[in-house]
Amino acid sequence: MRLQFTGISFLFAFIFHCPVFAQRSAAEYFEDGNTKAGTGDFNGAMQAYTSVISMSPDHAPSYFNRGLAKANLKDYRGAMQDYDKAIELNPKEALYYQSRGVSKSLQEDFRSAIEDYSKSIELNPEEPKAYYNRGVSYAKLKNHRNALIDLDHALALNPDELAALYARGNCKQDLQEYAGSLADFTRVIELSPKRTGAYAGRGLAKLELGDYQGAAADFTRAIELSPNDSEYYSNRGFAKNKIDDFQGAIIDFDKTIQLDPENYNAYYGRGFAKGKLNDPRGAIADLSKAIEVKNAYTGDPKKNAFTGKINKEKLDELRDQVQTHLKIESLTNERAEAYYVRALAKSKVGELKGALADLTTAVELNPTYSNAYFSRAMIRSASGDQMGAVLDFTSSIKLRSDYPEAYYLRGIVKNSLGEINDGCLDLSKAGELGYQQAYKVIGAYCN
Repeated sequence: MRLQFTGISFLFAFIFHCPVFAQRSAAEYFEDGNTKAGTGDFNGAMQAYTSVISMSPDHAPSYFNRGLAKANLKDYRGAMQDYDKAIELNPKEALYYQSRGVSKSLQEDFRSAIEDYSKSIELNPEEPKAYYNRGVSYAKLKNHRNALIDLDHALALNPDELAALYARGNCKQDLQEYAGSLADFTRVIELSPKRTGAYAGRGLAKLELGDYQGAAADFTRAIELSPNDSEYYSNRGFAKNKIDDFQGAIIDFDKTIQLDPENYNAYYGRGFAKGKLNDPRGAIADLSKAIEVKNAYTGDPKKNAFTGKINKEKLDELRDQVQTHLKIESLTNERAEAYYVRALAKSKVGELKGALADLTTAVELNPTYSNAYFSRAMIRSASGDQMGAVLDFTSSIKLRSDYPEAYYLRGIVKNSLGEINDGCLDLSKAGELGYQQAYKVIGAYCN
């Protein structure tokens, strides 16, 4: 994870001083627990706090500290039970809520964690870690604007907090605020010159800002600190391609592939570099590999599995209800329009292979021919190549973002392939663009 939560480790020694118990031995056990926790003996600490609890079952600090010990042993569920009891006994202690929030965050229950962090902030609005942890939880939920507000607040309270600076740098990068991201990572590096992720993050910001030499230098430093991270080599290779250092890029992509043979970006980058160095066969091989590696939309169309709520019969029925609107267009010198119209004529008489060939020629002659991609997707789907259809609908949408039928049909196809969430989002977009039939399908297959 790029972002980490803080607040569960090494808190024992300063949270509570030794309380006055009726029995001296209980106080001794409590101090023993604090001592053991401070030295990292969390098992021993947990046993000591359990002894206190057996003698004084209403002592909230012992439940809390035992929860911290469990959390450090990665028993987050057990920790939460102790935090629950501590909060029941003392609902006014901000740190109890914050630590329970951390355990929830580490179990990826970010929404509930945010509730705990908010309660902690309500009780103690001057604690920067609570804002930091809530900001990270918002970021995990992709609510980057709220995350940024909390991280700003954390840094207002503690301007040089490394974790918050690093998290804010990542958050700004997700918001495409690359100049601000670069500034935050630079400050992290000033405070902690061996923070590998900060060099990598700053390198990515420099890539987006067009400083390719600077990006390459930052990735080089990241590699020096962490020589077995394949992404650093891949990103440096990309930067080298940008400055026409194709030989250097190939060396970096070779290393990436050595460390991570499934890194399709590395094959793509290496193929590009080989093409620039007049090695077309090598380029083709690498680019083919880039397309094939872990690509859900390649392979034998006959092996397409209808695992979603929409089966093959229903897919065919819904798809065939959509009409292709054909209008006459001026014929260009490449004759792409003629191939397109001939393809539709062939499809009407059942010559699907010939129709596909004509549509492929049309998009080769005119790569921005949105309607040709759409029609080829229709025919691919009818021929059983649902994955190819998704690719063509996607190309059509990229060229014409307000194409409701393309969203509608891509949604139906994705749904049939088991990609229910993505498919239903496409159907929603189609409805938003005015294709009312989409809402009928949503009602039947998305709820």
